[in-house]
Amino acid sequence: MVPAAPAASALRAARRRDRRVYTHSHPVLFALLAATRRRAVTRIGGAVLVHGTEPYRQALTRIPLDRTAAGTTGGAARELSSGGTLFDQEGTGHRATRRAVADDLGAVGVERLRPVWLDVLTRRLAPLAAGRDVDLVPLARELAGATVRALLRTTGDPEDIAAAAAEAAAAAVRDHLPGPRPPGTARAAAAATARLEALLAPASGEATEPALRAMLAVAAVNTTVAALPRAAAWCADAGLWEQAADDRLRPALVAELLRVTAPSPLLPRVAAADAELGGCPVRAGGRLILVARHAARAHDRLPDARHPAPLAVAQLVFGAGTHACPGARLARAQLDDTLAALAPHRPTVLRARVDRGAALPGWRSLTVRAADARRSSENR
Repeated sequence: MVPAAPAASALRAARRRDRRVYTHSHPVLFALLAATRRRAVTRIGGAVLVHGTEPYRQALTRIPLDRTAAGTTGGAARELSSGGTLFDQEGTGHRATRRAVADDLGAVGVERLRPVWLDVLTRRLAPLAAGRDVDLVPLARELAGATVRALLRTTGDPEDIAAAAAEAAAAAVRDHLPGPRPPGTARAAAAATARLEALLAPASGEATEPALRAMLAVAAVNTTVAALPRAAAWCADAGLWEQAADDRLRPALVAELLRVTAPSPLLPRVAAADAELGGCPVRAGGRLILVARHAARAHDRLPDARHPAPLAVAQLVFGAGTHACPGARLARAQLDDTLAALAPHRPTVLRARVDRGAALPGWRSLTVRAADARRSSENR
């Protein structure tokens, strides 16, 4: 039996709920982005905002970027910890580091890690079968922390790792956004990163530098905690559980949900040379705000597993070119398994609260209940 297509009204309702993670966490910033998105490229003050699909791709693949500049991911990494990282290296060092990471995050590496998050899903979702409520945010935190612990072969507690990675990202997030930083931001970010690095100390003989381990943990934890609950809310609100239960449709649904949630909606970059994007001049040292959410058409193209966006568009939420996120395969596998585990319960959302202090737009709590359990409760 082919799963029914979701109603347009349900999809719009799902999008309205999901927009809350933007409007309640960074209302001024996202109002600005919404107001300027009709232009593919536009200048606001000293920053060039890039919304269009092609200019976004060109910015990442054709413009030399300064990956150590203040306000970029690489710059934040250098400020918070010593040594180069995957995010700001160039040339031979960058290629060698990416190869090492790719081995752990490739097909074989993901299969090695899969039992780790499957165990978390089985244990954390068991209450749904008994008619009890489950908050998907703590589940996502433990799942992310346990995966990072296994990926980096460390012994830290998964929930401690996740909490430290969230704190480090939240403390450093103002380095990635335009505007002045409050006093003490850099000091708080450095302290949070030091705590995270201590938790990620290798169990034995790992040569990976602390900065790289911390940045991998920050990226993996924060994107996972942002993406998984939001994707589940989309399925619940838009009536997508039948598609999630279908092994043939679920991979396309996963790609579509990652596209519309765009866990890292903005990529802050700095140009290393003069260039031009969509007719807008870019100067060396100029700030670029690359809006992944708009480039991937998350704002105006609803998810459709039967007619998904082209892969080249959906993939943009992971960046583009040589510096694209190496964790894309891991993210897809975790979301695929999460939806497969949730689908038999057809959960509905009971309560949702936005996390106003997180680095990435997401839920502070998202409580769900199995559809059958909710009907039984209502009928009593």
